[in-house]
Amino acid sequence: MSFVTNHLINTRWPAKTPELLQLYSFPTPNGVKVSIALEEIGLAYEAHTVKLNETTTDAFLALNPNNKIPAIIDPDGPDGKPLCLWESGAILIYLAEKSGQLIPTNPGARAEVLQWLMFQMGGVGPMFGQYGYFSVFAGAEIEDPRPRQRFQDEGRRLLAVLEKHLENRTYLVAEEYTIADIAIWPWIRAAKLFYKADEALGYDALPNVMRWWELCMARPASERGLLIPDRDA
Repeated sequence: MSFVTNHLINTRWPAKTPELLQLYSFPTPNGVKVSIALEEIGLAYEAHTVKLNETTTDAFLALNPNNKIPAIIDPDGPDGKPLCLWESGAILIYLAEKSGQLIPTNPGARAEVLQWLMFQMGGVGPMFGQYGYFSVFAGAEIEDPRPRQRFQDEGRRLLAVLEKHLENRTYLVAEEYTIADIAIWPWIRAAKLFYKADEALGYDALPNVMRWWELCMARPASERGLLIPDRDA
């Protein structure tokens, strides 16, 4: 028996190859961050589809007590010991440092990558997610327009920050594709495809953001990672 096969999560999502890194996720903007990074890095892994209504099961809570995807088990973690990890930003940093990819070695550039990663974790993700809730999902039934307007305005403000920063830049930091890019662009995509927010968030006035997003999305690893794990599995 291995650490993975002994873990309670294995009772619901059994590992076929327990010596590989195990990804437990769903193809939401937060979920695909990790699958895209794994595809870019080329690290062998096994993906498990965790439906959003399964994150409160005992099996999943044993891995992530915060009941959110994604989460991983790396049987070959630091010092060769197994590591369980959740929170997409923490996972991105871990994978980048483990592989030596997707994060600069220069301390200043590395700090900038972490800055933009936190910009997503504390800003783009929560604000876009709340906009989606109040414009498309259950919150859309609320008649009071103020919550929707609040998150729309904040989404526009955050996009304006990105638009200015990406002027004359290919990627967010040091002309290098990093976990900062991977963290943010799936949210730009989600707002367009799932929230139909092009007009509300002013996409037509964001040529730099649109150019950058399309460049990131066209990468082969992005095309693969967006489909992992299989949402219908």
